[in-house]
Amino acid sequence: MTVWRLLITPPARGAWNMALDEAILEQIGRGESLPTLRLYAWDPACLSLGHAQPFSDVDVTRLKQRGWEVVRRATGGRAILHTDELTYSVIAPANEPRVEGSVLESYNRLAQALLLAVKNLELSVEMKEGKSNDNATPNPVCFEVPSTYEITVDGKKLIGSAQARKKEGVLQHGSLPLTGDLTRICQVLVFEDESAREAASKRLLARATTVESALGREIGWETAAQAFVHAFEAQLGLSLMQGGLSESESKRTDELVKEKYDHPSWTERV
Repeated sequence: MTVWRLLITPPARGAWNMALDEAILEQIGRGESLPTLRLYAWDPACLSLGHAQPFSDVDVTRLKQRGWEVVRRATGGRAILHTDELTYSVIAPANEPRVEGSVLESYNRLAQALLLAVKNLELSVEMKEGKSNDNATPNPVCFEVPSTYEITVDGKKLIGSAQARKKEGVLQHGSLPLTGDLTRICQVLVFEDESAREAASKRLLARATTVESALGREIGWETAAQAFVHAFEAQLGLSLMQGGLSESESKRTDELVKEKYDHPSWTERV
């Protein structure tokens, strides 16, 4: 059994969450931390933009009215509203067998663990290769966009994931919506008019779902987290050893919050 670190961090601001993932990646790149499965949540609710997504997609006034925040991810894809969800990140060196090879190869291996995790929650899920539709209506919402090896329930997307490959290693993170109204994200994005906003909300509900909607009952964050732990261990041959942040990881996280993830030069750079 290969030992990885299991890191469960309390709900935190979006800038801190993204900074911590990067700090861990840097530390792993120097060989100073074990490969890590991190499970976390967000407080307050936070809109995260993909690495190259235009900041002009954000309706800043509506966002501030709700007391929500915005952050830019290191990974690609489109916007996600992080609230009422379990977020995971996998951070490992590029030569770690679970993430080595091409993006699709590693994505598929990790998707098998994600699939088992939601099956452990008694959801009838399947994994299918998503195909992009070039004729689809342009939309800034991540959960409306098909992706390769996406995990679905009754044809509706359940987990949104994205991966970044850096010289230090591989970072993949994603979110499992547990409960709540998925269309809330449409209230803080820019649309041509209100009818376009309403149409986007309807499309989103037709193409994505939450654990509660799919299962008919609510699943707590801790229960979902344990399902992830057991699935990653069983599917990937891991022994997850719960640990904490090193002093250097904590310090670097604070630096990255200040210098990057909480700064307009990063958040509004596109």
